[in-house]
Amino acid sequence: MQAFIALFLVSHRMAVLAPADIVILALYFGLVVFIGFYAKGKANTSEDFFLAGREMTAWIAGLSFVSANLGSLELMGWAGASYQYGILAAHWYWIGAIPAMLFLGIVMMPFYYISKTHSVPGYLQLRFGEGARGLAAISFGVMTILMSGVNMYAMAVVMQTILGWNITFSIWVGAATVALYVMLGGLRSAIINEVLQFVLIWAGAAMVPILGLVEAGGWTKLKAQIAVNMGSGDYMHMWKTLGHFKDNPMGVHWTGIVFGLGFVISFGYWTTDFLVVQRVLSANNLRAAKMAPIIGSIFKMAVPLIVIVPGLLALAVLKNPDGTLMHLVPADIAKVTGQHSYDDVLPLMLIRYCGPGLLGLGITALVAGFMSGMAGNVSAFSTVWTYDIYGAFINKKASDKHYVAMGRWSTVIGMLVSIGTAYLVMNAASIMDYVQALFSFFVAPLFGTVILGMLWKRATHWGGFLGLLAGTMASVGMFLWVHTNAHALRYIAMSADAQPMAENLYRALWSWLICVGVTVVVSYMTKPVPIEQLGGLVYGATPIPDDGAKTLWQKPIFWAIVVIVVFFVLNLIFW
Repeated sequence: MQAFIALFLVSHRMAVLAPADIVILALYFGLVVFIGFYAKGKANTSEDFFLAGREMTAWIAGLSFVSANLGSLELMGWAGASYQYGILAAHWYWIGAIPAMLFLGIVMMPFYYISKTHSVPGYLQLRFGEGARGLAAISFGVMTILMSGVNMYAMAVVMQTILGWNITFSIWVGAATVALYVMLGGLRSAIINEVLQFVLIWAGAAMVPILGLVEAGGWTKLKAQIAVNMGSGDYMHMWKTLGHFKDNPMGVHWTGIVFGLGFVISFGYWTTDFLVVQRVLSANNLRAAKMAPIIGSIFKMAVPLIVIVPGLLALAVLKNPDGTLMHLVPADIAKVTGQHSYDDVLPLMLIRYCGPGLLGLGITALVAGFMSGMAGNVSAFSTVWTYDIYGAFINKKASDKHYVAMGRWSTVIGMLVSIGTAYLVMNAASIMDYVQALFSFFVAPLFGTVILGMLWKRATHWGGFLGLLAGTMASVGMFLWVHTNAHALRYIAMSADAQPMAENLYRALWSWLICVGVTVVVSYMTKPVPIEQLGGLVYGATPIPDDGAKTLWQKPIFWAIVVIVVFFVLNLIFW
């Protein structure tokens, strides 16, 4: 018996769940599996399994759209990043998300929707041919599997930090649960669970910033305490310190934030990453498809409250048992010294403020976020594998029933591969370093290819394929260059004072520019695509259908303007 307990417990657990906490956690696991069995009866065709029958309302698709992104990337990674870099981390929520989400809804969604494509690689096949589709599908498949591993690892870290659970035990329990409900009900099951998980995340995670701000004496006193503890007020300004690499904790310049993050990485992720676009494609009409990203952007602007604020609070209130200020360190140092790492910020704050009952709700919120991230990645992987790799290159003539079976099997196999990548994440300095490296590899050049395909009629098949290939290879090449020669960073970021986070921003920008440059040059050297073949795929060759909005309140563009005004006001307030 003792040997069995030792299998999933380690000695340094920080808290013990009360019976009420265990009941809450068990009810959550039971409910998500029940949803999987419920949705199974509605997942009989490939359209049902991979796109939820295209029956989702704007609100359901919008909440699922933002919830699929609310995994470890948000909860663990950015809470740790805000402790490490201060309020600069909020750029990844505002300029790094809001403009791109609005652009997707207003400009790009009509093309995705009216082309009736099942995936982003599917759009590339229609616009640039099978070569671009295959390259994008393989790149996306690799990225989603790796990202699913990030979510598994993050959940295991939470369980180890708070409850002392063995990391391997936590990874397998989380993976098995997600694989079961996605395999049973497909995208419909994932979407219903994501909406549930969105509510639970807010119910559980909102306690930390509320109770923390009360303890700190409000926002003004929090800023003053951080300035005293860190010996600098630079941690609380979003733009003021971005004039030079040396003036801020992140070691970045405003050009990297605006062009690298705000344009290339952000637009690349929110407009071409099929993980989030798949949720919007499930909308039941064009207006719902345009409104879903706008609704999602409203909730996205509020997420820093439950992610960034806890990291900032930790800078002010987190202390050792002897009363001295606690200093968190990178994960590789924490493994040697036994200290807590940046990624432990949120679990530590949860334990600080939550007693029996509330701790169970808080832990359930975190687990919901991690499982949402896992489900989003594995359901997107299943779709792209089945439609854009297996169905396009391996077995083109199978029945619809066969493709549904393949979707279920690829869900299980994808999850098993993700388990292996979860152990790979352990070697990264922090979760966010790993995630940003993945985005700059695959998403940045893909955005160059998709945006030229939608807006430029002269782009040709060879131009799109070779541009995407060149951008991806350039990004991987720059990554290897910097990691084998640290001095190379000064050339990538164009400054000797640049820090590792700047590398990700500028590498993404360079890879996008290389992709666009190669696409333009090759397109002018090759035969243009006849205009009659571009209908439904490119601006200027496609009549945009009416979305059915009659009043001002129903128009997506009106709500997009409201959101962008609030976006500018927030940036001015926290300048």
